[in-house]
Amino acid sequence: MGTERRLVVEADGGSRGNPGPAGYGAVVRDAADGSVLAERAASIGRATNNVAEYSGLIAGLRAAAELAPGAEVEVRMDSKLVVEQMSGRWKIKHPSMRPLADEAAGLAREFATVRYQWVPRARNGAADRLANEAMDAAAAGRTWEPSVPQSPDPSPHRAPTTNRLSGWMAPPAPPMTTVLLRHGQTPLSVEKRFSGTVEAALTDLGLEQAAAAARRLRDEPFDLIVSSPLKRARQTAEALGRDYTIDDDLRETSFGAWEGLTFGEVRERFPEELNAWLADPHVPPPGGESLIATVARVAMVRNRLLAEYPGQRILIVSHVTPIKGLTQLALAAEPTVLYRLHLDLVSLSTIDWYSDGPAVLRGFNDTHHAADLTSSGE
Repeated sequence: MGTERRLVVEADGGSRGNPGPAGYGAVVRDAADGSVLAERAASIGRATNNVAEYSGLIAGLRAAAELAPGAEVEVRMDSKLVVEQMSGRWKIKHPSMRPLADEAAGLAREFATVRYQWVPRARNGAADRLANEAMDAAAAGRTWEPSVPQSPDPSPHRAPTTNRLSGWMAPPAPPMTTVLLRHGQTPLSVEKRFSGTVEAALTDLGLEQAAAAARRLRDEPFDLIVSSPLKRARQTAEALGRDYTIDDDLRETSFGAWEGLTFGEVRERFPEELNAWLADPHVPPPGGESLIATVARVAMVRNRLLAEYPGQRILIVSHVTPIKGLTQLALAAEPTVLYRLHLDLVSLSTIDWYSDGPAVLRGFNDTHHAADLTSSGE
């Protein structure tokens, strides 16, 4: 889809206490007929109105990017602050707003144009309703669920999302299967240091782990093998002894100022930033990338593969956050699940992606092939 497509993003956020229990809502519409193409909403824990409003904007832009990167987008919000700051007319004075504004600006660069328009609250009712639904659901111990089929939509002919009881109900067509392989050990993983986009080679044990994964996968047919561009992933892919391609969007999250530091060092030097990062996957490390932004990247990879390799079997060699992100997408889970998944080195996870929308997680964090290898680090 190109610049001829026009979308409208309606976004809002709220906090019951300011700060207090907060949530956001966003709606993506077709500008031509006003039809709803996607809805987004979630509770974000304790936050201010402004943080919730920016979170709604980010969620709406991300949903629009999944639907039609390169489109012309009009953003409508009843937050004068967000509209004026994103339009460049007001300065961003509060330091906690800068990372959110930067993330929104980064997403906006995926489109041909983005125009921000302030609207009265009465004209932003759909997004406001979704934000309140998300907060109500969180207060009741539930997870908000959308009422319309959700993006991403890799094909204009893709059928609406339905649920299927795996193993009991026949799919309309064979799924595309992705086998997700995490890379082997590096010196940074031994020392439990943040290793995002910083380059690190496999250790001797890491090479053994990669060889073990290659033996495990030796007899498995793959129509495509695709790897992150980072050296540790490429070395793991090379151990397979097969042709593979590179997809830059499979790289690990950029941890910015935290790259190469241990968790303890980050806790000592960036206590407030680390707490914010642990509380909200929309928050990036200083100078880095949020977990949600990484999920948006791997959603694009998934979309491209679905469009080009339907019904085929694909091996993806990548990192912790991209693999967790694909798992979150498959489970249609809240972003906070990213904090609750554990992946070991050279683990294998398997996801079936069906043409009508649903996905099935068939295996997660399988390390039987490397069970006899000892490690001094994760």
